[in-house]
Amino acid sequence: MGSKKINDNTDYVLKNIISAIQEKKGKNIISLDINNIPDSVTHYFVICHAPSTTQVDAIYDAILDEVQKKCGIKPFHREGYENSEWILIDYFDIVVHIFRDNIREFYKLEELWADAVIQEYDSDKN
Repeated sequence: MGSKKINDNTDYVLKNIISAIQEKKGKNIISLDINNIPDSVTHYFVICHAPSTTQVDAIYDAILDEVQKKCGIKPFHREGYENSEWILIDYFDIVVHIFRDNIREFYKLEELWADAVIQEYDSDKN
């Protein structure tokens, strides 16, 4: 009733984001469905981490490439790719957070959205 309408394409974009992260061996991949949280600014947060800035960059590049090729969309906004400690990619309905492992541990973003429905994904594709 109070939930925002999810674009039909959103689940497909989410699937491709997760696939790109898995391909580049992102760690502890989760999505937070925040659609039913009042005043949320998006439908999903996707969070993962990597042990090096090189791998954070690789995950970032893979997501941009995969979503552009398979979904035909570019991000609305990006930030943090200059230092690759915490990169944010905003696709309106989905906001992706790619962390260095120590930065993710420090900010504990998942805990800020404790009311969200959390989905965990394997780090390796099956």
